[in-house]
Amino acid sequence: MDKAALLTAFEQAGLSRLLKDIDALAKPSIRIYTTPVDEAHLPVGVSKVGGLPDLPPDLAWPAFDGLPQSFIAQIRLAEVSPYDVEGALPKTGLLWFFFCDAKQDIYGDDPQNCGAWQIFFQEVDFTTLKRTPFPATLPGKSRFKASSVRFASEMTLSQVPQIELANYDWREEELEKYEDLVANLTPPDQRAFRHRLLGNPDLIQDDMRLQCQLVSHGITDENDPRAQALNKGAKDWTLLFQVDTDERIGMRWSSSGMLYYWITSTNLQARHFETAWLVMQAD
Repeated sequence: MDKAALLTAFEQAGLSRLLKDIDALAKPSIRIYTTPVDEAHLPVGVSKVGGLPDLPPDLAWPAFDGLPQSFIAQIRLAEVSPYDVEGALPKTGLLWFFFCDAKQDIYGDDPQNCGAWQIFFQEVDFTTLKRTPFPATLPGKSRFKASSVRFASEMTLSQVPQIELANYDWREEELEKYEDLVANLTPPDQRAFRHRLLGNPDLIQDDMRLQCQLVSHGITDENDPRAQALNKGAKDWTLLFQVDTDERIGMRWSSSGMLYYWITSTNLQARHFETAWLVMQAD
């Protein structure tokens, strides 16, 4: 759905009065559709979810708490660029995403979680990449099968308009209609495996931006005296990568949850992907 279709959807839902707020609520996203595949058929250096990473010689497999991390995905940015309507991501190079081992007791709610995930970005010579085997000590449950990917541009709407809008003035019936619109924005046959880059997250629990802002600064209590000075920076956090549970490739986050890699807009623009904070949500 593009911006024009989104405007039409608002009008058809009886939400014409709320069109004034659409720019604060709508964000373009790059939807990632995955298909399990024999990894031998994937060329080295292409985008994929799961499987084995294609790494340059100077990039070591990351570890946390004595165990290798799971390889989540690699994104070849030249493949993504045509769908990045705001040009938020680099146009070339590779992104690699990792997360901690199969214990998966990391939710991003503790400053000690820092280091349990890694994002690497490099402008690489693709001829130097090598498909890297799983480390011997990586648990079997942390070894995911490979999926090929295709990308599509997709508009997303915030599930928390009360947070997005500085002057929130919606009536209760308008909020109910909006929630119905958000719930039905994606056709039923496309609601599974909601992997995406950028845009609004598909929330399972609460909005995560304040959590990212505080916990990444070492604070777990919103009543901490230091929190007030940090609160205003919460909305600078933006979704970088959302990874859904996908049992087809053995990827399950707690009870059918999701991983969300967050980054500040400032660090995204500066390409400081190593500063990202991860949150896991589940029912």
